[in-house]
Amino acid sequence: MRGRADGGQKRHLVPFICVVLLIFGFLFIYFGGHRGKHASAALDYGTKFSRSLGLGWGSSDDGDASKTYNYALGKEDGYENITPKSFPVCDDRHMELIPCLDRNLIYQTRLKLDLSLMEHYERHCPQTERRFNCLIPPPSGYKVPIKWPKSRDEVWKANIPHTHLAHEKSDQNWMVVKGDKIHFPGGGTHFHYGADKYIALIANMLNFSNSEINNDGRLRTVLDVGCGVASFGGYLLSSNVIAMSLAPNDVHQNQIQFALERGIPAFLGVLGTWRLPYPSRSFELAHCSRCRIDWLQRDGILLLELDRLLRPGGFFAYSSPEAYAQDEEDLRIWREMSALVENMCWKIAAKQNQTVIWVKPLTNDCYMDRAPGVLPPLCRSDADPDAVWGVQMEACITPYSEREYTMKYYYIYENWQLRVDNYWNLISPKITSNTIRNVMDMRAHMGSFAAALRDKDVWVMNVVPHDGPSTLKIIYDRGLIGTVHDWCESFSTYPRTYDLLHAWMVFSSIEKRGCSAEDLLLEIDRILRPTGFIIIRDSRAVIELIKKYLSALHWEFFAVVNAEPNSEPVDGEVILLIQKKVWLVDESLKDLR
Repeated sequence: MRGRADGGQKRHLVPFICVVLLIFGFLFIYFGGHRGKHASAALDYGTKFSRSLGLGWGSSDDGDASKTYNYALGKEDGYENITPKSFPVCDDRHMELIPCLDRNLIYQTRLKLDLSLMEHYERHCPQTERRFNCLIPPPSGYKVPIKWPKSRDEVWKANIPHTHLAHEKSDQNWMVVKGDKIHFPGGGTHFHYGADKYIALIANMLNFSNSEINNDGRLRTVLDVGCGVASFGGYLLSSNVIAMSLAPNDVHQNQIQFALERGIPAFLGVLGTWRLPYPSRSFELAHCSRCRIDWLQRDGILLLELDRLLRPGGFFAYSSPEAYAQDEEDLRIWREMSALVENMCWKIAAKQNQTVIWVKPLTNDCYMDRAPGVLPPLCRSDADPDAVWGVQMEACITPYSEREYTMKYYYIYENWQLRVDNYWNLISPKITSNTIRNVMDMRAHMGSFAAALRDKDVWVMNVVPHDGPSTLKIIYDRGLIGTVHDWCESFSTYPRTYDLLHAWMVFSSIEKRGCSAEDLLLEIDRILRPTGFIIIRDSRAVIELIKKYLSALHWEFFAVVNAEPNSEPVDGEVILLIQKKVWLVDESLKDLR
């Protein structure tokens, strides 16, 4: 009976297999056709993408990611035989993918988020099995970006093919579509006649020296909350003031992308439930122009986050109907907001027309003089105001620490000036004076790389590791800007937003944590502009590994040198200089250099 039963199963199995094969054939044809022109491109670059090296974001399946990664770095036998696969091209629906700010991921994973707290605009990074392991394509017709300073006022429409903001904000002079370009007249929701005039108004209201917003160098760093397309920050730059222009990936989806395309410092972020990734006392001025934030919610927790970030004597410039309108609702909001900031010991420094400017106290005296039980309370004495990565906001006032800031450091400026001069000499055959604008130092230490670029017409996003020394505070003390980040995750920026990335021992540092060199290479490719440059300074083993990926990534290296000029390598460190090629899907991935 068993034999007859087995034979019957085999006879039924044949048609079943045929049906399954037909179904798979249909699906292949359907999805191949649906993908259209990108299907062949993806096949050219290896559609059967596998993790044969075990190099995914985070741990490997067996939990021993560090062993797998060490093997890739040549710490096990057989390293020389590793040949990296080619990478497929992502579907063009993902040409603006930001992996940790992907709205589709939230929908697909059915995350239970509180929309009223803006949790859907916060970072939610994909698990390994949901990560895109492919090259992000540029949009059809992509062009090398217009150079600074011309880019402040115009960009190629093909590079960011979104014109809805131009129509939605047509009466506010945000942006205007003209032929194949998008122009930025410098207007904003509350400064229709130009950011330059609005900035001069703020300087006059505060009686700054010579009516200059930098106030003889005393105002250097600004946080612009709900920045729109960052015209406010763009026009501050000519006054030697740098702004961290901040906005979420919300209904004005591409506002930060426009800002970065213009060459203006900007960052995707939201005042939600987590602290912003900046240490306490980082900014001399915070600014909100019709930023549509409910400052009264949750006992004023969002305004208290600004308070944490402002320096002693720092200002908050607020342009909004509540500051001047006379209808019942606006008057109610104004009364409640005035009561809140009074309890926070802020004073009105100036008020004119649509704008009010508050100033934060210089000392703790006012906090100590408050009556018992007054809200908001002071934060706990053991709370670290500079801990920001994965730390939730608290509705409390951050007093000035009585502990002396004892970290001893040296800028070692001279060494970094020599290093940067050496970098520029190596890159100079491939660039002109305005080729490079948006720069990122991926492991910034104390910001000396950025400081050494002070004579270049560039700005630098200084990225400090979330698990390293709290040097970001020093970076802001130097009048520079930056953020905290974990390079085992994707960075909060759009694709194609930086011209130059500097990675000093970044790959070696993530190796120690069992994270993926391969994923980091794909992330670097995502955020780097076509024709952009990468300076990788790392161990020789890391450099040799990365060189094996160049062809698959459409990168080319043009120099490999010792880490220190005219000397032997320091601890085995080597510098690899790379340029990203230009390729377009609709040009069959043809090299357009």
